Amino acid sequence: MNPREDRDVAQGRPGISTTGRRAGTFCLLLIVALAAQATRIQVFEADSLDHNTANQRLAVQRYDQPRGNILVGGRPVTGSTATGGRYDWKRTYTDGPRWAAVTGYSSQTYGNSQLEGIYDDLLSGTDDRLSGWAVWDALSRRQNPGGDVDTTLDTDAQAAALQGLGGQKGAVVAIEPATGRILALASTPSYDPGSFAGTSAADRAAWDRLHADADQPMLNRALRQIYPPGSTFKVVTAAAALAGGVVTDPDAPVGAPSPYILPGTTTELVNDTSACDGTGITLTEAMVNSCNSVMGYLGVKTGLNGLTAMAENFGFNDARLDTPVRAARSNIDTTMNASQVALSAIGQYDTAATPLVMAMVAAGVADNGTVMRPQLVDRLTRSDGTPIQLMHPEVYRRAMNGSVAGQVQQLMVDVVENGTGRRARIPGATVGGKTGTAQHGVDNSGTPYAWFISWARPDGSNAVPPVAVAVVVADSEATDVTGGGIAAPIARAVMQAVLAHG
Repeated sequence: MNPREDRDVAQGRPGISTTGRRAGTFCLLLIVALAAQATRIQVFEADSLDHNTANQRLAVQRYDQPRGNILVGGRPVTGSTATGGRYDWKRTYTDGPRWAAVTGYSSQTYGNSQLEGIYDDLLSGTDDRLSGWAVWDALSRRQNPGGDVDTTLDTDAQAAALQGLGGQKGAVVAIEPATGRILALASTPSYDPGSFAGTSAADRAAWDRLHADADQPMLNRALRQIYPPGSTFKVVTAAAALAGGVVTDPDAPVGAPSPYILPGTTTELVNDTSACDGTGITLTEAMVNSCNSVMGYLGVKTGLNGLTAMAENFGFNDARLDTPVRAARSNIDTTMNASQVALSAIGQYDTAATPLVMAMVAAGVADNGTVMRPQLVDRLTRSDGTPIQLMHPEVYRRAMNGSVAGQVQQLMVDVVENGTGRRARIPGATVGGKTGTAQHGVDNSGTPYAWFISWARPDGSNAVPPVAVAVVVADSEATDVTGGGIAAPIARAVMQAVLAHG
């Protein structure tokens, strides 16, 4: 024994060897290391492990209670049903095809999309805002009841849009100009998101059928597809020409040559009617008769920068236009020669837009030049209806001053009263609109896209119109495919549905 051990024995205390002390120290270090590792896993890596694709616990937890709902007019268009399987509950949809372009889908196999995806945490009950004790809920892994998403949609406007589109490929977007609230968002053909909400063989077969369908029913044509806007873009061109001082009096001749030869070429920009021939055409006449030559000429006179700036005021070239569902980027080229500018001014060349952005064009004109940011959601609430977030109107851009907007409004009224938009007339209402028939395909061999954009307000009212609409029919079996013949009646029905609310 060493002297210290001798002393410990003499005093009746057991001795502690150097080896024992080292072993104890080592054990202590092991405990500290294990505690550190547990802390790292349970605290710092918890989120990544929760969302690891190999970890099914979170998925099981997500479906162990009914999902919150998406509401239209305060009523749920979604639900949940008990499965008796591994996942206790799965998503159901009330008239799923009617609302699919809005809700998207929530599938236990294929994930979530659109509002179902953007607000998944809220709907599934994992959003921290659902509880006043978020820290305790996180530590205890307690899940709150799913919250609800209350949309801006109008049931009657949506019904009118879908009835009007019928079996045609197309889309409708209706907006409340003063607020940007989306009143209708329809895309056809549609699909039933409830058909693949679960994990069965039938769910997988339904998903496969939808993806194999050549008509692409899962494509959101209102938000995610762009089309050449054709003559509806002439509203943008007219606004740019008036705002830029190229035209000061809509009822005075604009000086367009006849015929109009595209700059730098020998190609004549032709019209569909002889009413556009001659050198004394006014802007009003050019809009009423949808004169390509005059509007192409005004586009060149306005210039590339003036035309593209006005288009961008309405949402073109914005790759982050959220409703909150993100829309595809509508396009107008910012590097074009003069002949390309002329073609863009009539909605051709590489110019292409979503129905959402063309609805923003009509709404911006209707709201005296102010373009509001489009919004599809009014508020987010807890399951008991207590709000946790209220959405407020937000100005997107100031496209033009009120004087110019008033002139463009009158041009659109003239189109409906005296021109190609007559089928959009509504008794007891003032309606402004613009037709468009856009060519596409190799040598323009495809069935034209039929467009109509418009707004309406009760006769005698000076208030901002309560509704603006964009309609595109992308594949019609009609023999005469024109915006005025096919798209305008659909827009009329949607506007009537909104005006009926008073």
